[in-house]
Amino acid sequence: MSKLKSPKRRFFGMILKYAIRQSNFMELQVEHLKKGIDKLQKIYGNAELKSIYGAGCISNPEILFLFMNPTARNISSLPNWKGIRAPWIGTKNIWKLFYSLDILSFDIFREIQENGHKIWNEKFAKNIYDSLNKESVYVTNLAKCTQDNARALKNVVFKAYLKSTKEEIYDVNPKKIISFGNQVSSILLDRNIKVSEYKKQKKEVVNINDKIFDVYPVYYPIGQGLRNINKAIRRIKDILRGT
Repeated sequence: MSKLKSPKRRFFGMILKYAIRQSNFMELQVEHLKKGIDKLQKIYGNAELKSIYGAGCISNPEILFLFMNPTARNISSLPNWKGIRAPWIGTKNIWKLFYSLDILSFDIFREIQENGHKIWNEKFAKNIYDSLNKESVYVTNLAKCTQDNARALKNVVFKAYLKSTKEEIYDVNPKKIISFGNQVSSILLDRNIKVSEYKKQKKEVVNINDKIFDVYPVYYPIGQGLRNINKAIRRIKDILRGT
């Protein structure tokens, strides 16, 4: 049998690497939603950046964390990023929340805090979400469109993603949903929500395709809401004690 010419070998090698990489992500992400999400990125996000998808345990996790939307600080939104595109990759402050909830190990948390964005590469990001998977945690944003900065988005943007996010929730099937902030909680639940009114085990429910999911509105813990991160941690600990 004649040997493949070098350009062909390189081509098939690239195809094989891509297939392996995608198969690795399939166990952490809901693949069939990505195409529709990417279309919305071109409408509502920076067209030069990529969408950020939900990731973690995709089969009956104990908890689903629902944040707002990604920004360019997430390095997995860059076109040349070859690893998993998932929330909070390349950032630092949010991981205090996961560590405080015993979802993230001290060693990983320390690496992030001491090294900041320098620690983040494709392998490290994959290891983080493998860890969340093992802890039965799924992390996503209501809007997956990556913005240049953390400016507030109008409700219409979040509502454009509501259908796919509800489908995501239904497919992942979490036991509990933590919805961060008034805006995200209000849009998900289709009523005006003030997270300050929710203490201990108080919750709401959302009906998706005749399946009821428990939703726990919580203070937004990052960005301008960083001052509330300890309130968010205490509330989530109360919620988890009721498991």
